[in-house]
Amino acid sequence: MELARRYIALVKWRNQLLALLCLAVFAGLGVLYFQHWVVQKPFGIILIIGEGLAPERIALTRVYLGGSDAHLALDGMPHLALVTNHSRDFAVSDQAAAASALATGVKVNNRSLSVDPNGKPLSSIIELARNRGRATGLVTNGSLTNATCAAFYAHASNANDIDQVARQLVEGGKIDICLGMSAAEFLPKAKQGQRQDNRDLMLEFRQNGFDVVRSRAELESIPVWSRPKLFGAFADRDNDGRQGQAWSDEPALSDMVRRAIELLQYNQRGYLLIVDAARMRKAAETNNSEKTLTETAELDHTLSTAQRYAGAKSTIIVCGDTAIGGLHLNGFPFRKDSGIALVGLNPSGEPWMTWATGPKGMQSYGAARIPERETPGDLNGGASNEQTEPAAFYAKSALNTVEDVVSFGTGPGTEALDGTIDNTQIFKILRDEL
Repeated sequence: MELARRYIALVKWRNQLLALLCLAVFAGLGVLYFQHWVVQKPFGIILIIGEGLAPERIALTRVYLGGSDAHLALDGMPHLALVTNHSRDFAVSDQAAAASALATGVKVNNRSLSVDPNGKPLSSIIELARNRGRATGLVTNGSLTNATCAAFYAHASNANDIDQVARQLVEGGKIDICLGMSAAEFLPKAKQGQRQDNRDLMLEFRQNGFDVVRSRAELESIPVWSRPKLFGAFADRDNDGRQGQAWSDEPALSDMVRRAIELLQYNQRGYLLIVDAARMRKAAETNNSEKTLTETAELDHTLSTAQRYAGAKSTIIVCGDTAIGGLHLNGFPFRKDSGIALVGLNPSGEPWMTWATGPKGMQSYGAARIPERETPGDLNGGASNEQTEPAAFYAKSALNTVEDVVSFGTGPGTEALDGTIDNTQIFKILRDEL
């Protein structure tokens, strides 16, 4: 009798243990199902920042590339929104504050890089992505220390402190792949750089295990199975003093994005890639209409490349930072007119394209005076087309304006791009998809 009771108790204990085991298995399967099928996160998350990408730029670029019927890659993105972009202290945000809002989801004062008014660092989307096991990349066709890029890895009250910003990029160790168009801020004066502290940050990158590349050929030579610790500082045909170097040595923004995606995909937990189309701003600041639209077209081509290599299930957002310069296409060009047909004067002798402010200003006001030895239309060496793209008022550099910018998105989370949103919402969309 006693033996029978013990046997029954043993069977009950075994059945309870099996029930607990089955419960644990089903709970585990439920968690996996929830993570991978119900709330599956995108493997690739890409933010492309078009500096100066306001709504009017879209239509102008479309016409410039192929006439009124032309189609951009941007036009095919299913979600879009207008984006308000004031800073914490001004109605018009500067480059640093606008980028900081995208990077941290918090409004900061103009000139600040991802710090609050007391100078306390704010966590950036790059830092959050690393904490969640994602590989990270930063790509720009400008300087890696420009304010738009720096907001994603640096914390400073003065965005113009380039030495400090470059040092934080090296010492922070937050980004696996960094590709940009200048090296001077990473090199001491003894090596044709501009650093005041005589530190060779390029050498420090190498000592930290990074491959350092200086040309398109070197970038292309990095094998796709390589561990993605890569720093690229390429010759900029607009700024670099090495005039004899072929333009083919400089990778296009789309080339850098393609290589970054190929190398970041090694990480099983996915990646976050930040892309800065910086030359759009530089061209606008100098009232160069044709180059502004050419660089906007390169942004569109970069988007196509990102979509092709990242895949349809990735989250990709294209967003402007601030409007700049006030570029407009005026008059009545023909429906099929495009390219050079829109540069210069129309048949009535009026400029097709005009700016609101900038160095081609026809009048000055207040403290902003046209340089005495230069005249509007001869501010860049007297080029013949200088008089055909005027600005209304002179400024040393085209001014940021209060207009909303525009954002486009495809992939998980981008359905939140609807109507009018604040630029801090871009950070929140990215954060929720990490």
